Amino acid sequence: MKAAVFVLCVLLACSLAGVPSLAEESQDGLFTEEEQEYIDRGETLKVGYVRDRRPVSFQGKDGELTGISRFIFDRIAEISGLKFEYVELPEGDVTYEYLWQEEFDLVTGVEYNKENQMAKGILMSDPYLSSRKVIAANDGLSFKPDASYKVAISTGSQTIKKVIRAQFPNFELVDYPTIEACFDAVYRGEADLLMQNQYVVEYWLYKPIYKDLVVIPVMEMSDQLCFSAVTPLVDTNDEVWRQKELQISIINKAIGRMSDGEVAGYIIAATLENMYEYTVLDFMYQHRYALILLVIASVLIGVLVYVNVAFRIRAINARADAKAKGDFLSAMSHEIRTPLNGLISLNYLMSQNVDDREKITEYLRQSSTAAEYLLSLVNNVLDMSKLQAHELELEQKPVDLGLLFGTVESVERVGMESKGIRLQADVELSWPGILGDAIRIQQVLLNLLDNARKYTGQGGSVTLTARQSEKEDGDILTKVQVADNGRGMSEEFQKKIFTPFTQERKTVSQGNQGTGLGLSICLLLAERMGGSLSVESKLDEGSCFTFLFTAKPVALSQEADPDGLDADGGGEEKKPKILIVEDNELNGQILMELLEGEGFEVLHVENGKKAVEAFEASGIGEFGIILMDLLMPEMNGFEAARAIRGLDRADAGKVKIFASTANTFQEDREKAFASGMDDFITKPIDIKELLKKLHI
Repeated sequence: MKAAVFVLCVLLACSLAGVPSLAEESQDGLFTEEEQEYIDRGETLKVGYVRDRRPVSFQGKDGELTGISRFIFDRIAEISGLKFEYVELPEGDVTYEYLWQEEFDLVTGVEYNKENQMAKGILMSDPYLSSRKVIAANDGLSFKPDASYKVAISTGSQTIKKVIRAQFPNFELVDYPTIEACFDAVYRGEADLLMQNQYVVEYWLYKPIYKDLVVIPVMEMSDQLCFSAVTPLVDTNDEVWRQKELQISIINKAIGRMSDGEVAGYIIAATLENMYEYTVLDFMYQHRYALILLVIASVLIGVLVYVNVAFRIRAINARADAKAKGDFLSAMSHEIRTPLNGLISLNYLMSQNVDDREKITEYLRQSSTAAEYLLSLVNNVLDMSKLQAHELELEQKPVDLGLLFGTVESVERVGMESKGIRLQADVELSWPGILGDAIRIQQVLLNLLDNARKYTGQGGSVTLTARQSEKEDGDILTKVQVADNGRGMSEEFQKKIFTPFTQERKTVSQGNQGTGLGLSICLLLAERMGGSLSVESKLDEGSCFTFLFTAKPVALSQEADPDGLDADGGGEEKKPKILIVEDNELNGQILMELLEGEGFEVLHVENGKKAVEAFEASGIGEFGIILMDLLMPEMNGFEAARAIRGLDRADAGKVKIFASTANTFQEDREKAFASGMDDFITKPIDIKELLKKLHI
């Protein structure tokens, strides 16, 4: 298709210009005898071309020179009989010293001007492509030639720099590595404008993110490109110099054979063939807010698949049970696909109803529910993996069981009463103070009570009973029972109730969705606490779960943590300025928007090195908190934390540094604290928990 467009455009341009077509052309009498002898030698000329100048010249997918220049060069080769080999030059514009060292025969993309023509050791061809230099800026800029603008220039663009310095002496030039980076700088407001070849500017303006950039009409500035033969020898009698003259003479005659109309045809064909391609990133930019939930879900799924496959492979190897792998993957596939299908469908519905606020709000609510389910699935599997690998460490802190049971009862009573279920608590504790992990004890109790509520109908009842006794070694045995008069379960199902991903078909069909991991985790936690978890049940009569755990007694003091949660601080505090250190651009953008929406002042940098530099450049006490990713290029989070703590300034040891990472294992926590960090936040980030840590 592209070839057909090319031929059509060339023939159309030729016919309009009144020049012979490719088939009609003849070289008879075009070249001198000496020139023809040089052509007949069949030497291949090494031609260097300027990179990063879409659509004029750039490296295509096949590694070859592509763009407007290639169409013209191929035509020159066809007319003259010369053979060319194209080699991409280093970053930036033509550097003659480099070309002499590399012994290029010719270079292209050289600007045809008096300065280059007067340079020693340089022979220049006639221009093969003529356009103009133009200025691009954000729409609304009122251009004034004598104003002081900041101008984005791609590194090495020496010719354009000279033009700007000569015609606009008040402009400040700022180097960027590529032309696209220049457009990004103008788009973000880092620079006021950029100056480039007309064809280059028109190409990049097709990118959706630059839709607000426009071409500014200024004085006419031509941009003529030609071939240049470069040699350090300037003696016109030298044989090398004579060969260069022959090359340029042959090229000039070939250029002379091409009319303006024919060149215009090549420009049209090359432009159509190398139009800016609308990418997935462009689509994501245009639909970035609607896609955020889908991206989050994808990240969760990626973590989930990695962790769970690793977990199950270890289990399979240990048990030599191939069937376990198939069962696990089947269960995981079902658990993942169900909410993921909902997220994908909801994302499609959002794209179809972007103007209906009511529908979008409901779709977002449903997406949030599905994402929370996926997150709970990830957390449960992580717990399972750590428990079975004996990697989950239980805390041993003073716990007030009386307050803990009271908190659990209060939390569950609301849900029970809303469903018309009576909750009765019969808790007698002879040793309310113990050493244990309040969070994990609470996790087991809430899971057992949640299950009782799910499988007990309206008008039913649930009873929470707790008793204690002293063992021979002085430890305290706490016995907790959760009984209900709900649906109950069959004897067959009771045998496998603690197996991961197990749910009775009857209850699932009646709408009680769950991961099937909760009771498996509770069993492993009970065993880690030196106890057990068991069940007795009869169909249509109810169930009774018995949770036993042992702990050492302790005298209660203000150190006890009854519910596993820190108490909220009182008083209104000034919100600290936050430094976000995150190499993933999307994660950084989401955190910035969330925290700015809560009234925080934030700064985002891409790696640990820039974090240290930003902190060094800040005022004393300017940053209150640093959210530090761990795995980053140039300098990781551990190194950055140590560097900040080692700075010779008053706030280096006081600023709060929170690790923010998807690495959740104990060794990662220990390494983070050893590097000087104050806290550990796991990804995906629980926003409510994060805001609590930030003292909102």
